[in-house]
Amino acid sequence: MFNPYILQLTVLSSVAIMIPFVILIFLILLLIIRNVIVVPQAHVFVLERLGGFKVAWGTGLHLKVPFIDRISRKISLKEKVADFAPQFVITKDNVTMQIDTVLFYQIVDPVLYSYGIENPINAIDNLSATTLRNIIGDLELDETLTSRDTINTQMRILLDEATDPWGIKVNRVELKNIIPPQDIQNAMERQMKAEREKRESILIAEGKKESQIRIAEGEKEAAILRADAKREQAIREADGEAQAILKIQKAKADGLAMIKAVAADKNVITLRGLEAMEKVADGKATKIIIPSELQSLATAGITLKEMFSDTPDNTKSEK
Repeated sequence: MFNPYILQLTVLSSVAIMIPFVILIFLILLLIIRNVIVVPQAHVFVLERLGGFKVAWGTGLHLKVPFIDRISRKISLKEKVADFAPQFVITKDNVTMQIDTVLFYQIVDPVLYSYGIENPINAIDNLSATTLRNIIGDLELDETLTSRDTINTQMRILLDEATDPWGIKVNRVELKNIIPPQDIQNAMERQMKAEREKRESILIAEGKKESQIRIAEGEKEAAILRADAKREQAIREADGEAQAILKIQKAKADGLAMIKAVAADKNVITLRGLEAMEKVADGKATKIIIPSELQSLATAGITLKEMFSDTPDNTKSEK
């Protein structure tokens, strides 16, 4: 006979037996998941096994042994910046000033960085301060203010050599601020002001000089243009006179050609000569040269004129 009570007890006993197995499986999966490590790009994880260095994991998927392996450090391989506090340094000529530096570094050996020194950044800070004092101590104030690139290069070389055992590479060192004493700052400000005023005076003088040069060039160009205009005018007047002379000569030549073409006889030519003589006589010339062909005709004309003028007088005298 079927007994529901017995069936229920059987199911409960089965579930009670399976629960520990389920919990165990869940704990195992959780433990595996917690020990699966993914190392991101540009990072390194330092793994220790039972307290000793085991391996340095690079980028990718890794699995550590539970309760035995431990990730001691997670190190970034990216370039970092360390901005150190200002340091008081003394120059060769006993001038005290403040200089603060900025250091760009990169971890190249994670194992040395983890086990080489206790506090690498603090060590670099103290080392940079000592190096800076040694370099500035060999320079005078003027050299310190004008040799920033040289100081940067020397510090980078010295710090890079000193940090090699720590797994650190110093890429660049920059002097951010160089602050001399107040009296020297005042003197420098006065010098800078004098330099600015000097540059302004030079610029003003150069501007005036440039203006005068431009004015002179303008006057020169104007004079050249006026001379060119006068020359052009003279050339045009000469061309006009030449054209007029050519036209007059052409007219005379055309007249002679016309006379020749009509075959004018001697009487016509003589008459034309008298007309020309009349125009010449009306002019202001005091001497007149008469061609031989016209002299006889002119004498005849004068004789006729005297005869006509004498006739009335003789008539009056006879009366």
